[in-house]
Amino acid sequence: MTVRAVLFDFGGVISGSPLEGFTAYEQRIGLPAGFIAQLNMANHHENAWAKFERGQISQEEFLPLFEAEARAAGWELDAREVLAALAAEQRPEMVEALHRLHKAGLSLALLTNNLAPLDLDGPMRDLFALFDAILQSSVEGIRKPEPEFYLRALDRLGGIAPTDAVFLDDLGVNLKPARALGITTIKVADPHAALRELEAAVGISLLD
Repeated sequence: MTVRAVLFDFGGVISGSPLEGFTAYEQRIGLPAGFIAQLNMANHHENAWAKFERGQISQEEFLPLFEAEARAAGWELDAREVLAALAAEQRPEMVEALHRLHKAGLSLALLTNNLAPLDLDGPMRDLFALFDAILQSSVEGIRKPEPEFYLRALDRLGGIAPTDAVFLDDLGVNLKPARALGITTIKVADPHAALRELEAAVGISLLD
């Protein structure tokens, strides 16, 4: 296998997992553990979260729809608080790995399901500059796990074949279609363990 490109998810890979913020909110208001993630997975192509990530609805439209879905599942929540829980810090080891991969000349792409476009010229502009392509669901109008999202990323990198690419994500539902396309996938639970897998795939030292 010759790896020419590495595709990265953002939240849960380069930054801490949004699930950590969801868990803290669930504990604070007494929701069942994992409720928000389960809500997002229910009818995951057409629910309020999916429509918001594709840019099909505005935040003001999303809030009551998401709260109604929670209510239908038997619980009350504040959708604004759920959005606030998405904030997470960057993982230094992942940022260092990005720099090493970039220096080695591999093509890099960021594939993120997000609710609003990233500020590419803001405080994280140096990080975003490491990527040869950045695909955002809120901009593209499609999202992971739709296969076209991965194919579009490979096309933006110059038509790289799926078998020449590796994709890192923290959610199995996003990895499965990428793997079906022929992309090598790495699930990120422990960032260090994931980077060891990536080292083996690319043949580059990523951890000191």
